[in-house]
Amino acid sequence: MAMAIDPAWLLAARAKLGTREAAGAANSPTIMGWAKALGTKALGMMYNADSVPWCGVFVAACLREAGLSTAPIAVRAKAWATWGSNIAAARLAPGAVLVFERDGGGHVAFYVGEDATHYHVLGGNQGDRVSVMRLAKGRCIARRWPTGVAVIGRQVMLAASGAPASTNEA
Repeated sequence: MAMAIDPAWLLAARAKLGTREAAGAANSPTIMGWAKALGTKALGMMYNADSVPWCGVFVAACLREAGLSTAPIAVRAKAWATWGSNIAAARLAPGAVLVFERDGGGHVAFYVGEDATHYHVLGGNQGDRVSVMRLAKGRCIARRWPTGVAVIGRQVMLAASGAPASTNEA
């Protein structure tokens, strides 16, 4: 559900909910379209298959739609840990970019709320689709906000039920 105070990039992300990877060796034309529009300059590498983790592609595509810059190597989730400006956990607002540790790499997604133990994030490549999932707060390694953009909204406390909890977004 979109909130009246959602920033433009989060509205763009919400519009993509449900977008899925293509099964097997095929590629989603939608996801590949995001990568093509971003290009290797934004992504930091040639991106040629949706079987390659695409959470960073998703975040970059949403931010670009809102006219904002991306991380220097946007396809790499952990590259987002130094993008923008730091935002304290107590000041989180919908649309904050959260970076998580996971086996074999990282994950990046947008904050949409939290419960006592998990952040609720809207991201790509979560169960091979754009979805909202719960990720343990202890896995979060960075909380970021676009530099020069005023923080709008405020922390959103949610019930733990509803969104599934994830332990590995690969």
